Amino acid sequence: MIRTDLLVTSPCFLLGLSQVLTAAGVRIVATRTSAREEPCWLADVAVMDADAVAGTDSHIVTDAARSMAVLILTNGPSINGKDYIKAGATAVISKDEPGSRIVRAVQLAAAGSAGRIASTQPSAGLTGSGVQAGQPTLSDREQQVLTQIAQGRTHGQIATRLGISQHTVDTYVKRIRVKLDVGNKAELTRAALLGKFVTSTGDEETADSTTSHLGREGASVS
Repeated sequence: MIRTDLLVTSPCFLLGLSQVLTAAGVRIVATRTSAREEPCWLADVAVMDADAVAGTDSHIVTDAARSMAVLILTNGPSINGKDYIKAGATAVISKDEPGSRIVRAVQLAAAGSAGRIASTQPSAGLTGSGVQAGQPTLSDREQQVLTQIAQGRTHGQIATRLGISQHTVDTYVKRIRVKLDVGNKAELTRAALLGKFVTSTGDEETADSTTSHLGREGASVS
């Protein structure tokens, strides 16, 4: 059984990732939210959030790499992973990838695929390859919001990044929760990692307009 040490800044993403890895038979021997905390040296793979090591000396990655494989989780496909590889990381993968790909990256890292950069191109809509009939459908914008939530961002931060109002983000989150039948942010993060939904490619302007309209109606009712 693969043993992992998780260094992730977002508690929600950490919980969702932990559930996905555990379900795949990966043992989690330690979890951390700060690079200042010592890793568990019994681990086979250290999974490190790029947010946790950003702005720090590369020795954090290098030191861990002397005892175990290191998998870096970046915030998007555009992030250049070569610096992490030079520092000693075994692989780099985007958080936008579905949980199955992250699990596979952990397995490859544990197998000693030194120097290999895992796929940094996000799967369309985080859906992965196992889409089945009857799965819930999210719009492109809903998928974007869900991805941002999975990365631990607040509704305000999501609004700024996507160029929409926070009220619109709130409305999207409510719609996503209904569609995926989940409650809290940890469950939303797990749903994003598992990728068990289909992404439609409808008119985003129409979707935003509809969401804003729904938001105004909800505001007037409350």
